Amino acid sequence: MNRVFRLYLDRFVIVFIDDILVYSKSEELHVKHLNIVLETLRLHQLYAKFSKCEFWLDQVTFLGHVITAGGVSVDPQKVEAVLNWERPTNVTEIRSFLGLAGYYRRFVQNFSRIAAPLTKLTRKGVRFVWSENCEQSFQELKSRLTSAPILSLPDDSGEYVIYSDASRQGLGCVLMQHGNVIAYASRQLKPHELNYPTHDLELAAIVLALKLWRHYLYGARCQIFTDHKSLKYVFTQPNLNLRQRRWMELIEDYDCTIEYHPGKANVVADALSRNPSVTLSYLRATRVPLLSELRSTGVELSVDEVGTLVASFHVRPAFIDKIRENQPLDPRIEGIKEGMGH
Repeated sequence: MNRVFRLYLDRFVIVFIDDILVYSKSEELHVKHLNIVLETLRLHQLYAKFSKCEFWLDQVTFLGHVITAGGVSVDPQKVEAVLNWERPTNVTEIRSFLGLAGYYRRFVQNFSRIAAPLTKLTRKGVRFVWSENCEQSFQELKSRLTSAPILSLPDDSGEYVIYSDASRQGLGCVLMQHGNVIAYASRQLKPHELNYPTHDLELAAIVLALKLWRHYLYGARCQIFTDHKSLKYVFTQPNLNLRQRRWMELIEDYDCTIEYHPGKANVVADALSRNPSVTLSYLRATRVPLLSELRSTGVELSVDEVGTLVASFHVRPAFIDKIRENQPLDPRIEGIKEGMGH
């Protein structure tokens, strides 16, 4: 079937075995696309059973996802299956649960970190012991999957933003476009990667994003933000090891820039993601130092109508503030101001 529709794949047709999905930006285009698909089936003497066809849908369930004009979300039936999943009692049941949960990992930020205690139990030679960490991991994954966000669909503008991060627990990245999240990705470190220096881990997170989302990013403009400042100048480094050179060659295949994103700029996301159910009164009572730090960065906290804690702030490079502070100390600038009558 892929061979039959090869000219139209990823333009307005998606094929999975014998399932065909036709999507369009407008009703007029949809008429043309449907005619092309039906005519193609006729030319190849292929038949679609009318009772199994659906037309002119604003929402469609396809391969475990619910797709609308607003984005992609998890199929509620799959969510119910996850919610009713009983605690695993052996390695086989853990693998089954991780198989279903992993299918929707793009909806869950830091999936690999959350699933780490369960993943360790599936390794060869590890004794099956259901610990408190395993229970927390199991319940956290169920909670995240049953409240998974709606991910946006990318458009044709081709301008993407990636935020990447790395730690000794794993690699993580977020793909965004126009301020909307398209997908999350994460994975645990491999045994040999535990010996990598920090800047290599940060670079590995970037490579993970480029490889995973190649179908979006190749040929498109992309900004990559990392909180490791040295990576901003990685292309100018004279001495790179073989691994770094290999990664540099891969990165050079893309139209991307690597920008420094200071960790302090993530203070809000970091603080709120550690305890997403906190309230403003709870923060006032228990997190006075945190609130002071947020206020110092210009953050405004509020609670919306559904009880979600919302933080908003304007990010401005600290270098601008330093320039403004030191301008009055520069006699040449003061002389220019006096000459202009200021």
